[in-house]
Amino acid sequence: MAYLVTGGARSGKSTFAEQLASHLGEQGVYIATSRIWDEEMAERVALHRNNREQSGFRWVTIEEPMALSSRLQQLAMEAQKLKKRGDQPPVVLVDCLTLWLTNLLMEAEEREKSESSATVQDWLLKQVDDLDAIAKEAAYPLIFVTNEVGDGIVPAYPLGRKFRDEAGRLNQRMAGVCDKVFLVTAGIPVELKAIQFQWDNL
Repeated sequence: MAYLVTGGARSGKSTFAEQLASHLGEQGVYIATSRIWDEEMAERVALHRNNREQSGFRWVTIEEPMALSSRLQQLAMEAQKLKKRGDQPPVVLVDCLTLWLTNLLMEAEEREKSESSATVQDWLLKQVDDLDAIAKEAAYPLIFVTNEVGDGIVPAYPLGRKFRDEAGRLNQRMAGVCDKVFLVTAGIPVELKAIQFQWDNL
């Protein structure tokens, strides 16, 4: 079963996602997609890791800034082996999709120096297609954390606008395939699919 947790910056979405994981299983795999660019980022990562270690829930942390789908597929194979032995696979939490997308877009910029824009766009779409397929067939409880980035001002530079557009499309795609979608605002989660408008109700 796959879950999507979304919200703005400092909305409490990551805290909720970790609490959700602790209710879904006995241990978890935390996939961090961030890259450490500077000392401030390193301090943030260390603080988050320390908070997880003190939560009382057992986490294994994996840093995977790019090859997310491959890593999740590997964990799916391990989960199948655990199930055959009668063991419960760990909950997998990916935090977060927007940082992963940022890494992809930076890689896409580099690729466009030697490849056509169409080829690079096809590569980018394949990354999302692969993630979509894994979410549909999750062999373990799978939680994605993402950011709502379209509620603010329009970015003043092309890459920022591309990021906003791609993030919006990615969030819609993942919300469509996840079983439950939570919006967290001011620390309060709301399950969106439970209150989703249905055309049949018109």
